[in-house]
Amino acid sequence: MHSTHPIEALKHQLGLLGATAGKGFIRLSTPCQVDSLVGWLNVQSMLPRLYWQSRDVGAVEYAALGAVKAFDSLAALQADLAALAEIGVEQPDYFGGSAFDPTTPGWEHFPACYFLLPRFELKRHQGKATLSLNLRFDDRCPEAEIAQARACLAALEKEQPLPRLLPQVYQREDRPSPNEWAGWVAKATTPSHLAHTPKVVLSRETCLTTAEPPSPWALLARWQRGAAECFHFGIQLTPRAAFIGCPPERLYQREGRRLITEALAGTTHRVRDTQQDQALAAELLADKKNSLENQCVYQQLLAQLEPLSQHAQMGEAHIVKLRSVQHIRRLIHATLHRHVTDQQLLSVLPPTPAVGGVPRASALAFIRQHERHQRGWYAGVFGRISHASSELAVAIRCAHIGSEAIRLYAGAGIVAGSQPEEEWRELDTKMADIMSLLGMG
Repeated sequence: MHSTHPIEALKHQLGLLGATAGKGFIRLSTPCQVDSLVGWLNVQSMLPRLYWQSRDVGAVEYAALGAVKAFDSLAALQADLAALAEIGVEQPDYFGGSAFDPTTPGWEHFPACYFLLPRFELKRHQGKATLSLNLRFDDRCPEAEIAQARACLAALEKEQPLPRLLPQVYQREDRPSPNEWAGWVAKATTPSHLAHTPKVVLSRETCLTTAEPPSPWALLARWQRGAAECFHFGIQLTPRAAFIGCPPERLYQREGRRLITEALAGTTHRVRDTQQDQALAAELLADKKNSLENQCVYQQLLAQLEPLSQHAQMGEAHIVKLRSVQHIRRLIHATLHRHVTDQQLLSVLPPTPAVGGVPRASALAFIRQHERHQRGWYAGVFGRISHASSELAVAIRCAHIGSEAIRLYAGAGIVAGSQPEEEWRELDTKMADIMSLLGMG
């Protein structure tokens, strides 16, 4: 941020608010100039820090800092949404995510579910940036809330250039090993197992140990430059632990009662030659094994949406081309019944068969029995929720960055016809972009 004028403007607005503060939620906003929202987040000392941008062209870019209020359950978040809607004031945006499997041990410093109403929102849309200060007066003393907001304003730092990503030496360890992976795939593709679990998504954790991991925000900034067709997110709850990612898969987008979700499953690599790349895409669409993977996803999504919606329509299969891979995708449009909430959607839809399997219970049982690494928020959900609209991504193509290591994650859908070596190579392909940025490509 180029000057302190936006901060002074917010201080002035806060001073005018004083004892006239109303009930519920209040957002004070002022225009500002910023080069990099991620760079602004990186220099702040306040926590938590969060970044979010949808994959749509021209999507709003959000940087969230601090927390007016945080929620460790979907029920608590939905209760807050309902309380503010009843008051009838301006409605805020909440940001956050949840783990793949909340019933199992997760990552240190990452709750099974965490959503926040940020103290500050730095938002950019169509080249114009706005800095907002959020306040709540429905459940706290107005004088104390204003005093805390003043202290937070005083703690804001000016934007600084992001640090350079310097070459590092990494020690790599894959969990599982290739031999263990082959054993898992063999078990998952036996006729007796396929009879009750036609698809299970198995994952690999690639742990890169190093003396000095890079800045998560500098790494995210570099990563998102080559991930135009993807969501971009980052969250840092403590100084030494962060979770970042550029996932291609949308869990759902909701505008009022209109909902869009998708079946994104079935993968092949990309090549430089345009004709060969198109041939690979055509082979992917025609491939029985990959078509079965995608079918498992869309059939379950349609079944889950049936009791929640008036009708759901599925589009034709098409190819989505990313930097290193291409996927089969089918879009699903639905009109939700009145009063269906995000809590209900998030209680039903994740984990989708694209990251868990079919049927869900037996696929998760297989994953819990065999995977020794903790998935944590990998393959969970991440995004933005509000009363009027919400959008959440499936948290794949991601990195968990700690004080001594970077942990990367990728998964592969195991169905009839899956071969261990091919699926292992698919994991490498899905990690190729971030591995290249780390000098491990």
